[in-house]
Amino acid sequence: MTVRDCCRPALLVGALLIAGPVCAQENGGDWAALATYHQRDLDLIARGPVAHRMVFMGDSITEGWDRDHQSIFADPRHINRGISGQTTTQMLIRFRQDVVALHPETVILLGGTNDIAGNGGEVDDATIRGNIRSMVELARANGIRVVLLSILPTNRYWWAPQVAPAARIADHNRWLRDYAAEAGLTFVDMHGAMLAGDGAIGPALSNDGVHPNAAGYAVMERVLRPVLTRSAGERR
Repeated sequence: MTVRDCCRPALLVGALLIAGPVCAQENGGDWAALATYHQRDLDLIARGPVAHRMVFMGDSITEGWDRDHQSIFADPRHINRGISGQTTTQMLIRFRQDVVALHPETVILLGGTNDIAGNGGEVDDATIRGNIRSMVELARANGIRVVLLSILPTNRYWWAPQVAPAARIADHNRWLRDYAAEAGLTFVDMHGAMLAGDGAIGPALSNDGVHPNAAGYAVMERVLRPVLTRSAGERR
């Protein structure tokens, strides 16, 4: 997908807001969509600090988690800051506003599939990894525990059929695992829990081959739940 393709609107499939390019023009020139959560962030800040707050930072997969499998977000300490279509560069731009300023104990970080899909144009692995490192460094400089989630499996992007993502996703997830071990972070392997054959997500876990459905989010919650339980009484 090229930058010229950016001006098509994001699409809805069922109840999920699907990852796709979101133009700066569509956001009033706000390319990183800082306005999306700006007022909600201010409202949370005004209420003061909350013990064991967790911010879920990501793209449409995180955004849809709140809408389509809400039990994990029934806890008011769990704050969803996913935005459909976003790359890790956009996530990095809004990380201070949407994560650091909320003073969470933990950030759950899931991103990178839209970079691989080419939503912001072609991007190399070093850039994606540099963005992840920068978000981690911002979090840790502010005393925030980081949980890295692997990119979910897919072997096709319906909006970018020219991309063959499976091998690149697997390679990025190996890097995430190694980086987490090196940096003393928590890594959660969503990819392995949801993988079918040929790098695809399990067909019962997604309606479009990319985004989890309710069954997919149930798997994600089952895999993540032990980490959430530990984080309530443990800083790292």
